[in-house]
Amino acid sequence: MALGHSAPNPAKSRIATTMGKARILMEAMPYLQAFRGKTVVIKYGGSAMVDDQLRHSFAGDVTLLSLVGIKPVVVHGGGPQINESLRRVGIQSQWVEGLRVSDARTVKVVQSVLAGEVNPDIVRLLIGHEARAAGITGIDGGLFSARQKDPRLGFVGEVARVDPEIIFGMFEHGLVPVIAPLARGVDDGQVYNLNADTAAGVLAAALQAEKLVYLSDVEGLYGNFDDDESLIQKTNLADARDLLTSGSISGGMRPKLESCITAMEAGVRRTHILDGRIQHALLLEIFTPEGIGTMIRHDGED
Repeated sequence: MALGHSAPNPAKSRIATTMGKARILMEAMPYLQAFRGKTVVIKYGGSAMVDDQLRHSFAGDVTLLSLVGIKPVVVHGGGPQINESLRRVGIQSQWVEGLRVSDARTVKVVQSVLAGEVNPDIVRLLIGHEARAAGITGIDGGLFSARQKDPRLGFVGEVARVDPEIIFGMFEHGLVPVIAPLARGVDDGQVYNLNADTAAGVLAAALQAEKLVYLSDVEGLYGNFDDDESLIQKTNLADARDLLTSGSISGGMRPKLESCITAMEAGVRRTHILDGRIQHALLLEIFTPEGIGTMIRHDGED
């Protein structure tokens, strides 16, 4: 005689839904094990910074990464906010080769917006999702030192030195660093504005990060930008170099790809360019075998 309840019927919707969630967790387990204790540097920008749903999705993703033992580091931009602040004070933005000309007045506004508005807002958002986040600029602790990139650009810097000790100290206290891309001039002590994509790349290299991730407003890298079907889901370092020299990569994607290549040449294991307009883009890329964007691997890796 049978005792107790019969076996659960997996056709029941509640049970089927619960089993589906369990399968997702089991699928993620190898990645959780592989990346525990590893550093992931995330360049945060684009729509993910301004759309409210995407902002909360991003904050939840970063919080989960930290809760499972991964060490996320967030490097952020702030272009739209800077544009608005410059407009309010009557400064018209000028550009040279895609970079904002930053005279003395402009760089003061940039510093005020990045350090005083955008950075605290991201920290507040992360803390609201129970992440233990803390905000700094690249000036703090001498994290980034820079030299003038081009006299035509004014106080736009090129990173000359990275000292990641302040980041390691934050890791020891269980904090998620949130970094505004500013630097101190090595020659003149002035404040320099950094390209956030480049800053994320050099920081990932200095930290020997497992991953460098860019959130953008496109799906990833395209073999032909005018062809939506030409998305490159996986490529290797050699092919990424060829793509960069082919002339098919331009605009804001170029510094991202350049930074991916430079970071990997310095020891970063993998780099990713993701569509930040997709909710939970970070989790989908890091914890699923399919991923959602472009992943660049070292030559010879599967």
